Amino acid sequence: MRWPPVPLVPFAGSRERKSRVKQLDVRTIPPRERHPMIFRTFDELAPGESFELVNDHDPKPLYYQLQAERSGQLAWSYLEQGPQRWRVKVGKAA
Repeated sequence: MRWPPVPLVPFAGSRERKSRVKQLDVRTIPPRERHPMIFRTFDELAPGESFELVNDHDPKPLYYQLQAERSGQLAWSYLEQGPQRWRVKVGKAA
C-alpha cells in the first residue's frame, strides 16, 4: 500500500524557541509499544513544544494516526528520511 505524501507543517514560534528538544529513539522499543509511547510523549507536550522522533522506518502511518486522533494539534517535519534512520520533529501546535 502506498501512502499519500505527508505535508510539511510549519512550527508556530519555532524561531523563538531555543530550548533543547527531547529525542525519543524508538528503534530498540518493541513495535507494539512504540505508538503508545509516542502518543504519551505527544500528550505531555505543552502547546508550541516538540520532540524529535528517531525510527528505523518511515513513520508516515504514525503521522496519519496522530492527525486522526489529535486533529488540529499536530506539527510534523522530517529532519532525515532514511534509508536506515528517520528523524521527525513532532510538535504540538501553539
